[in-house]
Amino acid sequence: MKRKFGLIGFPLSHSFSRKFFTEKFLVEGIDAEYLNFEIENISQLSHVIASHPDLEGLNVTIPYKEQVVKLLNDMDESSTQIHAVNTIRIQRSGHHVSLHGYNTDIIGFQESIQPLIQKHHHKALVLGTGGASKAVVRALGNLKIDTIIVSRNPEEKGELSYNDLDEDVMDNYKIIVNTTPIGTYPNTEGCPAIPFELITPKHLLFDLVYNPEVTEFLKQGKKHGAIIKNGLEMLHLQALASWEIWNRE
Repeated sequence: MKRKFGLIGFPLSHSFSRKFFTEKFLVEGIDAEYLNFEIENISQLSHVIASHPDLEGLNVTIPYKEQVVKLLNDMDESSTQIHAVNTIRIQRSGHHVSLHGYNTDIIGFQESIQPLIQKHHHKALVLGTGGASKAVVRALGNLKIDTIIVSRNPEEKGELSYNDLDEDVMDNYKIIVNTTPIGTYPNTEGCPAIPFELITPKHLLFDLVYNPEVTEFLKQGKKHGAIIKNGLEMLHLQALASWEIWNRE
């Protein structure tokens, strides 16, 4: 019987996951399919699972990485600590269904950025406050890099606003990671409002957005000599980590 996996989120018109897994299944001769479940409310997850009794696993994307937590039976340690999930393993026993949460964004981002980190990269600014932001902060912590979250409307103690990004901050925080969807196709002219004039060749700019390949955020960073990287490799790595979870004994 054909195995079944999928993705929940809204919207999903430009999702990476379905194309990645469909090609993987074709190339490796795996009898499986990967479906997009574009749901307007996280409460619709129960319908997705009930109407697809052979569904084994799901990826979770914007805006549900945090909202889905309340619907899970349990989570691994990393997901519990950051309260965000991007991978669900579905296990069934008779009529009982168990949903187990994981966060492969952490390992995907960590492995993608690690080769670019240099001796002067001790501190990072993380733009955005969603589930992806939490995974990035955790991954940077694993790499012994101090982080500060930057938000349009800072709510938590220690967060900065974009107006706080002065010369002193930009000089001390040489890694800048965009975890917001700003700049994603088709709104490619959008860009986080950081002071790009303060970017130097010692800065590293990482954008989780991968469509377009070079966002306005990365263009501006490159213009000032910074090292730049988009989120495509991270997506590959987190997807492969999801596949490993779904295939555990």
